[in-house]
Amino acid sequence: MSSFIPLSVPNFCGNEKKYVNDALDGAWVSTSGAKVDEMEACMAAYLNMPRAVCCASGSSALHLSAIVSGIQRGDEVIVPDLTFIASVNPTTRYVGAEPVFIGCDETACLDPDAVEDFCANCCTLKEDGLYNNKTGAHVSALVVVHVFGNMADMPRFLEIAKKYKLILIEDAAEALGTKYTAGPLAGKFAGTIGDVGAYSFNGNKIITTGTGGTLVSNHDDWAARAKHISTQAKTDVVQFTHDQVGYNYRMTNIDACLGLAQMELLEGFIQHKIDRYQQYKAALDGVKGFSMLPFREGTRSNHWFYSLLLPDRLDRDTVIKTLHAQKIQTRPVWALIHEQCDYGRNQTFALEQAKEFRRRIVNIPCSTNLTEEECARVIDAVLAL
Repeated sequence: MSSFIPLSVPNFCGNEKKYVNDALDGAWVSTSGAKVDEMEACMAAYLNMPRAVCCASGSSALHLSAIVSGIQRGDEVIVPDLTFIASVNPTTRYVGAEPVFIGCDETACLDPDAVEDFCANCCTLKEDGLYNNKTGAHVSALVVVHVFGNMADMPRFLEIAKKYKLILIEDAAEALGTKYTAGPLAGKFAGTIGDVGAYSFNGNKIITTGTGGTLVSNHDDWAARAKHISTQAKTDVVQFTHDQVGYNYRMTNIDACLGLAQMELLEGFIQHKIDRYQQYKAALDGVKGFSMLPFREGTRSNHWFYSLLLPDRLDRDTVIKTLHAQKIQTRPVWALIHEQCDYGRNQTFALEQAKEFRRRIVNIPCSTNLTEEECARVIDAVLAL
């Protein structure tokens, strides 16, 4: 009988047990242990950044990013509509701001043309910033998500942010290891290009600490402030004094042990992801109306998720059910955020491509331990649809 092929699962094939046992033997399992410091140093070195701040989750890293960047209550923030909701909640509602939802380009990342159009034609640029003509609100920030490990068009977004006086926040939750290989940003990693960037180590990410995340910033004082806020804004560890409202957002020592072991495996994981993507692409791209969503040229993507674009003859949910019956786990792309919670009252702009991807994308198995044989089985099942 065929075994179940999951969508994306953790791969603990290195020193995870050894490092966790070391922490248990030392009896330090909570926040601020020595391994957290090591994980921060490891992340900073890998990303070529002066420092990294390890957090309890990718969402907490994004919340801290919004706080230290100075987004104010009543501000508006430009965000993608096609993304996971955790890209939007921490950068808007957690800090009392409101989102403006903008659609994606052919990479599934935020569309820079649409962002430029919105800023130029729906807003007014004043000396103290950009203001929305419809609401009168100050548009203070731009959140760019590197969807499925695909690098967004960062040269364009840097230009837009500078021109319209916007803070540039990168949600690189899915893009650890994605970097430019050509052009003016060659060698720069996703998450390290804007003002502040956030990563996630959730269980289905390319490396995992179970939960956890990291913040980096091109403003060293922002990173220092984020670390302070993440430790309950404690100013005296003996007297327990605090100088502002803080959060319990630090990574635990146990999580850091997992992270250190996973970072030793990261480059191998990326190569494995690339190999399996190429296997899918060679067999499916352009065959029977199927296509694989490409990754941006001039970059080395981590290939975190693989997006299969369905032909019009197939219904997305029927495909998912058919593959599930064959013990192959897949999923649709996220429901658009403006349709969620009470976000329906917020402004939207240029959503056509996002709606099309919502209808046609099915994410197919992509684990870092997915075998060639399992990949071939998925291919056969897709071609039989």
